[in-house]
Amino acid sequence: MLRHVQEPTEAKPGTPRRHDHHYERNGTVNLFTFFEPLANHRVVLTRDRRTKIDWAGCVREVLDTYYSGAQKVVLVMDNLNTHGLSSLYEAFGPAEARRLAERLEVHYTPEHGSWLNMAEIEQSVMARQALSRRIPDREVMTQRTTSWQKQRNAAEATVDWQFTTEEARVKLRRLYPKIDG
Repeated sequence: MLRHVQEPTEAKPGTPRRHDHHYERNGTVNLFTFFEPLANHRVVLTRDRRTKIDWAGCVREVLDTYYSGAQKVVLVMDNLNTHGLSSLYEAFGPAEARRLAERLEVHYTPEHGSWLNMAEIEQSVMARQALSRRIPDREVMTQRTTSWQKQRNAAEATVDWQFTTEEARVKLRRLYPKIDG
């Protein structure tokens, strides 16, 4: 998050808005992005850190708020060390962790193939559309990401995914298990 050192001057007729190139670093945040491509629905949650506890809290929020009526939710995610069902057991009591874990069907993207992750495409769009200007604090970050999320969901914005299963089998054959038979 970056804060202006000197407030920008407002635009006037014939003169664009101007801001100083100097800024003050004001910390960082983590944006957990959940994307359901077939429904064109995304959820972006802002947290101060990216720990197992943070991830588990986001998963619970997504399951209980956005998918409360679903018995099973398929979760495709990268292999980040915080992304695992064990994180639920570190964050919550056994009964709550089990309740959440039983509602998830987890699939991991191939190692070294995280670019396949549609959520990363959504994050790139979000960065260009909502985060390209200075953001001074977490409150403004949350406002911008929430506003962006609502606009994208209302517009039913899609990800134009053109990588087929056949192409994946050819280009990523080294990532698939070798079965002798």
